[in-house]
Amino acid sequence: MRVPLSWLREYVELPATETGRDVQARLVSAGLEVETVEQLGAGLKGPLVVGQVRTIEELEGFKKPIRFCTVDVGTANGTGELQEIVCGARNFAVGDKVVVVLPGAVLPGGFAIAARKTYGKVSHGMICSGEELGMGDDGSHGIIVLPPEYEPGTDAIELLELVDEVLDIAVTPDRGYCLSMRGIAREMAISYGLPLRDPALLDVPAPNSYGHPAKVADPIGCDRLTLRTVTGLQPEARSPIWLQRRLQKAGMRSISLAVDITNYVMLEVGQPLHAYDRSRLEGPIGVRRAQAGEKLTTLDDVERVLDPQDLVITDDRGPIGLAGVMGGAHTEIADSVADPESGTAGGTTEVVIEAAHFDPISIARTARRHRLPSEASRRFERAVDPLAGPAAAQRTVDLLVLLAGGSAEAGVTEIIAPSAPHSIAMPADHCDRVAGVAYGRETVVRRLQQIGCDVYGQDELIVTVPSWRPDLREPNDLAEEVIRLEGYENLPSTLPTPPSGRGLTERQRLHRRVGRALAGAGYVEALNYPFVGQGVLDQLGIPAGDDRRRAVTLVNPLSDEEPALRTTLLPGLLAALRRNHGRGSVDLALFETGLVFCPTGEESVPERLPVDRRPSDEQLATLDAALPHQPRRAAVVLAGAREQAGWWGRGRPADWADAVEAARTVAREAGVELVVRADQYEPWHPGRCAALFATVDGAETLVGHAGELHPRAVKALGVPERTCAAEVDLDLIERAGDATLTAPRISTFPVATQDVALVVAGDVPSADVERALREGAGELLESLRLFDVFEGEQIGAGRKSLAYALRFRAGDRTLTVEEATAARDAAVALAAERTGAVLRGA
Repeated sequence: MRVPLSWLREYVELPATETGRDVQARLVSAGLEVETVEQLGAGLKGPLVVGQVRTIEELEGFKKPIRFCTVDVGTANGTGELQEIVCGARNFAVGDKVVVVLPGAVLPGGFAIAARKTYGKVSHGMICSGEELGMGDDGSHGIIVLPPEYEPGTDAIELLELVDEVLDIAVTPDRGYCLSMRGIAREMAISYGLPLRDPALLDVPAPNSYGHPAKVADPIGCDRLTLRTVTGLQPEARSPIWLQRRLQKAGMRSISLAVDITNYVMLEVGQPLHAYDRSRLEGPIGVRRAQAGEKLTTLDDVERVLDPQDLVITDDRGPIGLAGVMGGAHTEIADSVADPESGTAGGTTEVVIEAAHFDPISIARTARRHRLPSEASRRFERAVDPLAGPAAAQRTVDLLVLLAGGSAEAGVTEIIAPSAPHSIAMPADHCDRVAGVAYGRETVVRRLQQIGCDVYGQDELIVTVPSWRPDLREPNDLAEEVIRLEGYENLPSTLPTPPSGRGLTERQRLHRRVGRALAGAGYVEALNYPFVGQGVLDQLGIPAGDDRRRAVTLVNPLSDEEPALRTTLLPGLLAALRRNHGRGSVDLALFETGLVFCPTGEESVPERLPVDRRPSDEQLATLDAALPHQPRRAAVVLAGAREQAGWWGRGRPADWADAVEAARTVAREAGVELVVRADQYEPWHPGRCAALFATVDGAETLVGHAGELHPRAVKALGVPERTCAAEVDLDLIERAGDATLTAPRISTFPVATQDVALVVAGDVPSADVERALREGAGELLESLRLFDVFEGEQIGAGRKSLAYALRFRAGDRTLTVEEATAARDAAVALAAERTGAVLRGA
């Protein structure tokens, strides 16, 4: 909402010394978001005057049309002689009144004006366009042509109101009343403690039976409708300069006098209006829902197919406007056109003014359904003052009579659905308890009365909210009003004291440890939206029937391409990797921890819970039962170099083993050792995919996968070659671990190391061999590490050699060679029994 300060001063008598910056500070303190204060006419210096074109000479021999003009500027040039000016514009003629800037003046942007020779003539000044004066283009793309009543030499800076300050206010959805000068002026009057001249306080005639006929078929969609008629309008009448300038400063373009007046009143009072050419109406004006298949050509010349939920304005022929959004082209105000024979101006001479109050939700849905936002729908969907219609219509009638020479008909049509003002019961100390500040009853009552409330009662206040504040629904809303008007900056800063014995749960500690561990391993956390589409699952190569394709679909997704909640973390992480790689980051390691959503198909439909009290435990349990299973996962993706090359040696690219190690890093934070086995699982490479197992509740359970992505998935997703990834279920890992972490015991006795190389069949998992070695070695085994895998002719086709380093240590003595050897032999024997392993070279 653009708010000219000069316009605001008509409603609040601000001190002359107050600037836009001062007003900005007051409004910000009152809770409004004033984004900028624009200084119009900054650097502008006269003389800038009205001139009348006396002669025009067309100069020949140039690439573009050039005109040499003489202009009467009165005595503004000090001599009274005609001013000679060279101009290239074509939209003015001899006798027109124009805006002339004389030598010595400075235009906005520091453009100094001086006499100069151009096109073989000396130009003593310039004839100005709106853009050159910082006014913006009025649609003519040419010189400003003024009405004939202004005398040459009149100061154009004052006439065009070129020097002003405009506040640009971002109005939040709950403050719809601030989309008007009336609403902003009220906030400013409260901030300064000054009286308000309310533009809606007008004498409005009572409704009668001889106004323009109307009928409302949907009193819920339209609970108030006012119609007024003005006849005898002068079609040639133009909007005065002051009206055009106010619209320009507010960000709107001048169109025609009748339309400009409705826009002006909408900006002033906040009530959108529409003017119909009465000669184009047939029968009464009605309000109803559209019928299936009905069509309407709106003012933007687009034919729209209406939805049965659309609220429309009609006459006997059908829809003539989208209610609260945009009028129809068939009944729009006709432009003034002069008859070529008689010279008489023709156009609209009779208008019907419509001021209505529509259901905000209905208007918002219609505007979005037709992708047709407008100034009217912007206000209606934020709730318009339902009582402002008659005053806005009266203000429009008064301006049409004043500026267009019309006559107001005595008929007044008004249709009202019965309603009562909203009242709120509130303890007098409620605001004190919310803010933690002792305001007192008198302050609370005074502040509520300032915003227009009627307040009665002593210890229990009965507050009747004003019609323009539908956002005030409960005591906390009233408390917010008192607090903001008293000043948020005056609230004391008091840190809350947490109760003793409270802190993070063990689950929360684990999640934080996992994040720190991955960050310490060189991964960067990436937070992604939890939405996916079927397309990315196709790119990952996830087969039909896979549980990851069974997703929860949203009714109102942010994007039609991602309408479902994620069942895996990989799509978001891989999209972040692709995005960063495309911006030049070659070596990437990203991680994320978050929820996935896995419907079981057994979810029930929850009942609508009450909002006026706490739901019962049974109701909350029913709500929980309706939610899909939401396990927490941890995932990583890697691409590029895992170790950088440098003077210390060659680097190393990230590979599937790094993804497996990342999963192990996550599991170690819960005190869990993962068992790794080869697997085939999309989207991983079938030969470089590891299934990760942990012992959960006494049974070996799959907790995730890690490895290198399948080349088809890599190509489809557009990520770097050999991209690797891992994803594990944090909830299962938490269940597999011991909640109590114990520090490792450090022995003071030396370690005994034994290496062993075992030959097994090629399809025997190394995890099975490792498990057998651990069990066979017994309690003396401190650690076991696979350090070499060999396949070759020396050991035979279809077989492989696994070399392990076994570390033995006792906590109470130094082991002998015989003890270490016996433990190793026991480990080898059990491995041979379970996996068929034999010592290499035996």
